[in-house]
Amino acid sequence: MTTAFHKMHGLGNDFVILDARQRAVEPSEAQVRALCDRRRGIGCDQLIRLSPSQTADVRMDIWNADGSSAEACGNAARCVAALTHAQSIETVGGYLEAVAIDNEISVQLPPPRFDWEAIPIADAMDTHPLPLGWGPLERPDAVNVGNPHLVFFVDDLDAIPLAELGPGIESDPAFPRKINVNVAQVHDGHLDLRTFERGAGLTQACGTGACASAVAAIRGRHLISPVEVRMPGGTLHISWAPGEPILMRGAATYVFGGEVDLEALA
Repeated sequence: MTTAFHKMHGLGNDFVILDARQRAVEPSEAQVRALCDRRRGIGCDQLIRLSPSQTADVRMDIWNADGSSAEACGNAARCVAALTHAQSIETVGGYLEAVAIDNEISVQLPPPRFDWEAIPIADAMDTHPLPLGWGPLERPDAVNVGNPHLVFFVDDLDAIPLAELGPGIESDPAFPRKINVNVAQVHDGHLDLRTFERGAGLTQACGTGACASAVAAIRGRHLISPVEVRMPGGTLHISWAPGEPILMRGAATYVFGGEVDLEALA
C-alpha cells in the first residue's frame, strides 16, 4: 500500500512530508533512513509526518536523516503551513502558530528557554555563555527553541571548519539528547549563520537555528529585533522580545509530490 508524499524545502532545507491524516503511518527507523537517502530514496534532510491533532489543525512529527527523532523544525513548520493552510501545528517541542504574509509564511514559536535542564545539559552550569569549548569554538550560548541549540559568535565565519567540528560537538556527552550547532557572525547589521543540524549535518538553512541565533544575538546585545538571518540557502527574519514568543518569517517552496511504498523500503 502506498502513502502520499510531498517534497518541499525552506531555503534549501528539504523535507519529504508523509500525509497520514487519513490513514495512520508509522515509519521504522530503517524506512526513515531509506526515504531520506539522496541516492536510493527520495532524499531530504528531514522526514515529516502529518497526522490529526486533538488540539491543533494538524500534528507534525519529525525524523532526521539518520533515523533519530526531532522535537521541532522551523523550516518544516513553514512548509507544512503552506501545504495544509494550517494556522496551528502541534509538535513534540510545543505548539506553533502560522499565517501567510504575501509570498511567505510567518510562524510563531514558543518563548525560548535558557536553563541548563531545558537544553538539557548533563551537569548544572550557566548557559549564557556556556563554559565549554571545542577548538576555535568557545563559550556558546545554549538556547532551547523547541529543540536544543548552541550558538557560537565568531569574527570570521568562513574560517570555522564546521563540517569537521560539528559531529564532535553534536555528540558530546555534555548533551544527553545531542545538540544543534550554530556558528554566527554579526555583519553589517545582520547575522550570517551556518548550522550543523543534529542528525542531519550541515544544511542550507535551519529555521530553529536561525531563531536560536537571533535570540542569542538580541539577548547578548549584538543586534536588536527584528534580526535578518542570512544562511547559504536564503534569509529569514526573526523577531523576539524577552519573555515573548519568537516570530520567524520566510519562504516555503513546493517541489513535487507522489506516492511511496514504505514496505518496499524496509
